[in-house]
Amino acid sequence: MTKLSVNINKIATIRNARGANNPNVVKVALDCERFGAQGITVHPRPDERHIRYQDVLDLAQVVRTEFNIEGYPDARFMELIRTVKPAQATLVPDPPTAITSNTGWDTIQHQAMLRDIVAELHEMGTRVSIFINSEAKYFEPAKATGTDRVELYTEPYASVYPLDREKAVQPYVEVAKLATELGLGLNAGHDLDLHNLAYLKQQIPQLEEVSIGHALICDALYYGLENTIQLYRRQLEL
Repeated sequence: MTKLSVNINKIATIRNARGANNPNVVKVALDCERFGAQGITVHPRPDERHIRYQDVLDLAQVVRTEFNIEGYPDARFMELIRTVKPAQATLVPDPPTAITSNTGWDTIQHQAMLRDIVAELHEMGTRVSIFINSEAKYFEPAKATGTDRVELYTEPYASVYPLDREKAVQPYVEVAKLATELGLGLNAGHDLDLHNLAYLKQQIPQLEEVSIGHALICDALYYGLENTIQLYRRQLEL
């Protein structure tokens, strides 16, 4: 079974636009769980333009499904993980000014750094996933870091899918097989939606988790949050 983790960053973006507490990020996270989400994902950034570090502390007190914290592993991020001890920390190579994640780690160039960070996170009792592109050369170096999982960066898949879905998914099928042979768990995320999610899951049945935020929240404006989460769950069960 592939778990659906709902990224609630966009909920915080809406809240921050008015400066009060509406919508309430904690309540939305609890509602997501109640409506069928099997995990909650957040990605706090240094400028706190959406999820704030205090949100992460507040959510840690109430989230009962898998709590996944994404981010660049600077000192503040590592201290947050040490305090919260989430089920999973997903390492993303984002500079502070990035609007959204736009590439995976170069696990060749950054292998030594990532190995040290993964070891430190394991000492905290947290499972580790590394955000990675669908290029075979990065997978053995990723395995050498000691990471538990890799998260496939799926924006290239989503971009090509409307034109040629077989071509879009082929690199992912190949690296998914390699990851499995290496003993790496597989997550996926970025630009997955109700149109392309089921096909990805059908072609890569070993996916353990998908993290979806922007598209899911946009769909919820039309279908309602509860119905939308159920729609995404169904895509993973086809």
